[in-house]
Amino acid sequence: MFWKKHKWKIIVPVCLLALLAFAFWYGGDAPGLQGWKVAKPSATEVPGSELDERPGGAEGVLSVEEKLAAAAQLAGDVQAEAGDADYSAAHGMQLDPETGKDRYGTSAVPEGKPVPVEPEDVEISDVEHSCTMSISCATILDNMGWLDPEKTELVPSDGWILKPIEVTFYEGESVFNVLLRTCKQQGIHMEFVNTPMYNSAYIEGIHNLYEFDCGQLSGWIYKVNGWSPNYGCSRYALQDGDVIEWVYTCNLGIDVDAYVGG
Repeated sequence: MFWKKHKWKIIVPVCLLALLAFAFWYGGDAPGLQGWKVAKPSATEVPGSELDERPGGAEGVLSVEEKLAAAAQLAGDVQAEAGDADYSAAHGMQLDPETGKDRYGTSAVPEGKPVPVEPEDVEISDVEHSCTMSISCATILDNMGWLDPEKTELVPSDGWILKPIEVTFYEGESVFNVLLRTCKQQGIHMEFVNTPMYNSAYIEGIHNLYEFDCGQLSGWIYKVNGWSPNYGCSRYALQDGDVIEWVYTCNLGIDVDAYVGG
């Protein structure tokens, strides 16, 4: 009896709620969607649909393949600097002839660029050198609408977390060694995880700004002397006078001139 008497009082509100939920989701504001509608590409196709403003998969998280496809579409005619297999092999990289990559999945580096050096093969001496290091999240200022609202107050008005400073390092040290020590000395939060698959530390967050805080293609990238290496920061052996830049990207390096391709 109760159902027959009150069913419309129950059904109508439920239908309205469902309609509102659908409208909210379809508008792209649902948590996790973050605006973009990027379909997962097949193994032989590149997404042909036009991308919207911000990356985000159907469930809020893009796969590696989706990220690379989205970045490639954003990059357009921008091409990553091509690697040189002969040069890389001559300088010690052991590349698989079938894949063109080393055992950690690293492709050949461009001619004239340093090849990766495995941390376990290096002896750090007490010989001092100097380099310049900086940390910037300026690209977030151009994409504040993408940023996690809880992180807004963390972004400096000029984008600098650490303006360029000269720091000391020791012969044999890597970009990661210098980042770790400098952040401790400067009181800057930094979080990383070791990734055996790539034989390097991976920087998850600096200054409490993490990967994915400003879109699904966002995170930290490093450059040395203007070049963005295609291998992890633990494998980059520093030379005296190097200039290290840690920069936050909102689309896999394209916005900070550090696109390395897929």
